[in-house]
Amino acid sequence: MGFTASHLAEHLRSADWQVRGTRREADGVNSAFNDRPRVLNAIAAATHILSSVPPEPASRDPVIESYGDAISAASAQWIGYLSSTGVYGDSNGGWVDETAPILGRRAARNAADQSWQALDERVRVFRLPGIYGSGRSALDRVAEGKAHRIDLPDQVFSRVHVDDIVSGIEASFLGPAGVYNLADDYPCDQNAVIETACDLLGMPFPPMQPIEQANLSPAARAFYAENRRVANGKAKRLLGWQPRYRTYREGLAACMETSRPTIASAAPLAAKPDQT
Repeated sequence: MGFTASHLAEHLRSADWQVRGTRREADGVNSAFNDRPRVLNAIAAATHILSSVPPEPASRDPVIESYGDAISAASAQWIGYLSSTGVYGDSNGGWVDETAPILGRRAARNAADQSWQALDERVRVFRLPGIYGSGRSALDRVAEGKAHRIDLPDQVFSRVHVDDIVSGIEASFLGPAGVYNLADDYPCDQNAVIETACDLLGMPFPPMQPIEQANLSPAARAFYAENRRVANGKAKRLLGWQPRYRTYREGLAACMETSRPTIASAAPLAAKPDQT
């Protein structure tokens, strides 16, 4: 019941669904996940089963490891798994769709994606790019002084608003099983997203930096090591899905309306650099 699954649960509960799920405890012990009798009972009773649990490094998918047989034996009409477009690896800025080979740098993620596809004919695998939403977006990074602009010409990424993931999953309840990319319609460089967030908040742009000088975490550096555009046509054709937030501009504007971030610094705004 992380960021995306919690949004889905909230949406479904508002439509009178009963939703049960596991959550990781603050001390890092996933006790609810390991309460085997209760989890097995929930699986057996469910009409729809979703796994949003990421794979563990150098191991099998923990849900398939612990509950794969029970999920396959369950009478649920729908089974879903939240995967990542990271399974495609680097395409040098080219488009990737669901037929692209799995070449991602994370072997555990690649294996989990394939394991879920092979688990059962009812499975829908959703490959997701960078996820953002209210309280977790470029607006928050800018407000907290944690945003970067990295000098990497022609670097392109895809992203998706969490509400559009929710609507894509819901659309799949009546659609065919298979693998689906859920991404917005406008892949672009990350700097454009940060600059739009700055404009919305009235904040100056972060300085443009070479990646070597940006003091990025290993995970962030790995993010910038890949360059691809994610196609979403299959979900549109087969599920009748359309992203509500077609680009990051509409998505960030919606985040501003629902939860305006608190700017960390009260210092006067500096003049913006040339935006041409």
